[in-house]
Amino acid sequence: MPADLVADILVVGAGPAGVAAAITAQQRGLQTLVVDKATFPRDKTCGDGLTAHAVRLLARLGFDLDALPSYTAVPETVIVSPDGTRVSLPMPADGRLAGVVPRLDLDAALVAYAKARDVVVREGAGIRELATTAGAVRARLADDACIRARWVIAADGQYSTVRRLLDCDTRRDLGTSHAFRQYFSGVDEPRLHVLFERDLLPGYAWVFPLPGGRANVGFGVVRRPGVTGKSLARVSRELSSRSSIRSVIGSRATPEGSPRSWPIPAAFDSTRLTNGRVLFAGDAAGVVDPLTGEGIAQALKTAMLAAGAVAAGGPPGAVRARYRHHVDRALGTDLRLARHVQRVLRSERRTRVAMRAVDTSDWTRRNFARWMFEDYPRALALTPRRWL
Repeated sequence: MPADLVADILVVGAGPAGVAAAITAQQRGLQTLVVDKATFPRDKTCGDGLTAHAVRLLARLGFDLDALPSYTAVPETVIVSPDGTRVSLPMPADGRLAGVVPRLDLDAALVAYAKARDVVVREGAGIRELATTAGAVRARLADDACIRARWVIAADGQYSTVRRLLDCDTRRDLGTSHAFRQYFSGVDEPRLHVLFERDLLPGYAWVFPLPGGRANVGFGVVRRPGVTGKSLARVSRELSSRSSIRSVIGSRATPEGSPRSWPIPAAFDSTRLTNGRVLFAGDAAGVVDPLTGEGIAQALKTAMLAAGAVAAGGPPGAVRARYRHHVDRALGTDLRLARHVQRVLRSERRTRVAMRAVDTSDWTRRNFARWMFEDYPRALALTPRRWL
């Protein structure tokens, strides 16, 4: 029987969170192994948007977004009120406030970047069994390979296999919100659009520009009574024919393939960040922003914090407490504030009032853009420790 592979940290999932955890851990001198059931490149259904926070965290990892041919920096953002009123938000000339890149390309490039930095990534290697002891975690992969690690960072998404194996819970968490996206070609609009449609509040529709006359077009809605799979499918079929959307993408825009959907896990609960010697990061930790549906920055941040918590050492209880504290300190207040703002946007009248407030002056438009795209913490006014 072959001997177990040994690592300080086993990272499950090779998306942005998994790669960020592995690179951070390696930088801290920890032996790390990444496994993913997929082989790359693989598509990840997503809005493809990157906030300033995500861009900066990728830069901190040394990853060059500008080297990706499919990456586009957003030159301007247009927000559309339910009554059709449009507010244009200025973006900085350096293009570092927001960007768009297909996850098919981003995730594959991140995996290649990790491998180039000597991070061991095993693709096509899903987790089949997981057993924890007082001193380690032992995982068996689908190909029967066994791995023994001191810690596991689970960055394996909304339907986390690691969580299911630990909790013995076969139920599928449908998330707090749901989203659809479809790619279009023949789109000449370079600006990013956010459209607050009456029937989607407090969710919204979007048109995110991509190079070569392409765009990611989609919508997200909060799960509530009356929101069913059939109703969501109906909206996805007719979204691109709405006059509000067509006015953005133009009459020549044609769809590429069928709409695809995904759940949005935005019910942050710090008690679900850890389980024994397992730390959950990204979608597996439920840290998606409930207001915007943004999850890449939060995935990167939690993964880097998880690796740092292990690297700092100490008994298991101290590592778990350290990780929960750092995540709550970095993201908790912002996520809770976003949930409250989301409730405000459930009303069409309140949404219109908020839009008028945003459009008061150049200062309000500029700073709302910075707030929206996480150029500074969402709950900055409530967290004086972060004012600097």
